[in-house]
Parts: sequence; C-alpha cells; structure tokens
Amino acid sequence: MIRILTDSACDILPAEAQQLGVTVIPLNVTLEDGTVLRDGIDMTPSEYYTHLAACRKLPTTSQPSPEQFERLYLDAAAAGDEVLGIFLSDALSGTGQCAKLAADLANVDNVVFVNTENVCLGQSLLVRLAVQLRDAGKTITQIAADLEKAKQHLHLVAAVDDLKYLRKGGRLSAAAAVAGGMLGIKPILAVMEGKVALAGKARGLPGVYVALFKKIDEMGGIHPGYTPLLGYTVNPRELQPLLTYLQDNLHLDAPLVRQIGCVIGTHTGPGAFGIAFFDKELVLE
Repeated sequence: MIRILTDSACDILPAEAQQLGVTVIPLNVTLEDGTVLRDGIDMTPSEYYTHLAACRKLPTTSQPSPEQFERLYLDAAAAGDEVLGIFLSDALSGTGQCAKLAADLANVDNVVFVNTENVCLGQSLLVRLAVQLRDAGKTITQIAADLEKAKQHLHLVAAVDDLKYLRKGGRLSAAAAVAGGMLGIKPILAVMEGKVALAGKARGLPGVYVALFKKIDEMGGIHPGYTPLLGYTVNPRELQPLLTYLQDNLHLDAPLVRQIGCVIGTHTGPGAFGIAFFDKELVLE
C-alpha cells in the first residue's frame, strides 16, 4: 500500500484527510504568550484569525520534529507499505528537509519525496492529484514522476489585504513589501520558483478581481480536467466574483473551496484569498 504523507500547510483538515486517505503532520504556531498550537487541530482557522487580529506580536510558525516523521516511516515499513512524502516548498520551510532527515534516522528505504515548490492551495492540489493517481493504481515511482511533471504546470495566485504579515514573517523581502504597500493598493502574490513573489498590484477590490482574472489567463488558463481550488482566510464572500468568473465566463465546473489555515494565515494575514490551478498545458499519461 502507498501511504501519502503531507504537512498541514496544505490546509487539508483531519476529517477530509481521513476521507482522502492522507496523513497530515501538523506544523506549529507559537502565540505571543508562548502557547503552541498544532495547525489544523487545536484551534479552528476562524478562531485563530480573530486572535491574530488582536495580536501585538506576530505569532511564529515552526516545522514538525523529525521524530513525528520517523514513527510514521517505521510503522509503514513494519506493515510493508511505501510512503510518498509531499511537502511545502523547501524554499519556504525546512519541513521537507526534516522529513528526509527522519528517513535517514529511521534507516528506511520505503519513502519517496516530492518538493512541491508550492504551498497552501497549490500544495493541496498536488496532494489531491497524488490520491487520484494512487487510487488509479499507479506505482509510487509513477506517482512521484507525474507530480514532478504536474508541478511545472501548477499556479497559485492570491490577493492580500496587507503585506506586513509576509514581511514580518520573512516570507517576502522588505523591498517587495514596500513596493506593494502603497496606500489603496492591493498586492497580488504568486508562488514562483518555490517562493512567494509580488506578481502585481491593483486598486481596490474590483481591481483585484480583474488582476486575478488576467493572471489566470497569463499563467496558461485553467485546465478543465483538473478542478481548481479556491481559498479564503476570513470571508468566503470575497470568492464570489472568482466563482462567478470560473463558472459563467470560463464555463468550468464548480471549484473546490476551502478555508486557509493557521500557519499560512499567519504569513498572509486575515484578509487573503486566492486560487490554485493546473494550466491547460498539463498532460499526464
């Protein structure tokens, strides 16, 4: 059996993970009073955003311990199972390296790793694709190869209300934060080469939606064979223009919609929403 392992930056909550047959290792969020939360377990995203808005000091995020991975690898090896590890971008976190270290410590050879070079909604789409490929009967080597190919056609584009969270968390350079933080301007972000980058700017929410529509087109359009994933932090209503565009203008089936969790929300802030999709050039055998 192939066990699919990922981390909570994918924002697949426990109930859905169980349904998909995926194991999610929680990342950690440390609040300003020292309390450590397990992402996706100890506090709902909505509860967390209420807390975040009142924080004087930005909470910190951290990767899991190698021991958590090691136990899973040894359990899988004892059962004769293989493990496919699909983790957030190595350029954004040490989680993937931690997972590899654990495999060395456990001295197992039943684990294959994929660096998504993405995060959040994009990472989630790769995990969901892996589930489909596994359930279709592909081997772990075939699945990993398909994911490596698919990630070259994977795009994540989002709007944030304020770049201060990304700047404070070290996920965006101060120069980019200043360039995107002019009064009345809403930054458009994308994941490029495994990192968060400023991809554009728009004035007000109407301008944001137009900018997102243009980015989707510039990035190669949405592949109709792979369901896109929309995400929001606090207000799902902010996704309505995107939903309307996808279904009425692009004539696509209804996308998946999920709430962005605590770890990613710490860095984007509570006013973020976006979309992840595979472009039309993706072809898997």
